[in-house]
Amino acid sequence: MILLRRLLGDVLRRQRQRQGRTLREVSSSARVSLGYLSEVERGQKEASSELLSAICDALDVRMSQVMREVSDELSLAELAESAAAGEKVPAPMRPMLNPVSVSSVTGVPEERVTIKAPTEAVDVVAA
Repeated sequence: MILLRRLLGDVLRRQRQRQGRTLREVSSSARVSLGYLSEVERGQKEASSELLSAICDALDVRMSQVMREVSDELSLAELAESAAAGEKVPAPMRPMLNPVSVSSVTGVPEERVTIKAPTEAVDVVAA
């Protein structure tokens, strides 16, 4: 099962780490406890829209950008889940804007996943 809070936490952590900032710095700027921010990043707590807004402001990143990355990762995770279940996957409506590696989302090694070029449907095969 794909947990939205885990994908969101992963994106927030990557944003923070790209900036070379610590949890303490971001939690202070966002006015949220360090422990709670840590739990959000680990996908253990659901972030309210107000909290997410404060974290995005502290990271100086648009919430829409964060949500776009989460959406792209969710799409990739759904493709991987469908492939693992042997389902045929419909072609995506648009290309991913912020590509991420399959293994970072699914834990499946890259060499075990093949994504074929889209025709009418996209076949994703987990070996």
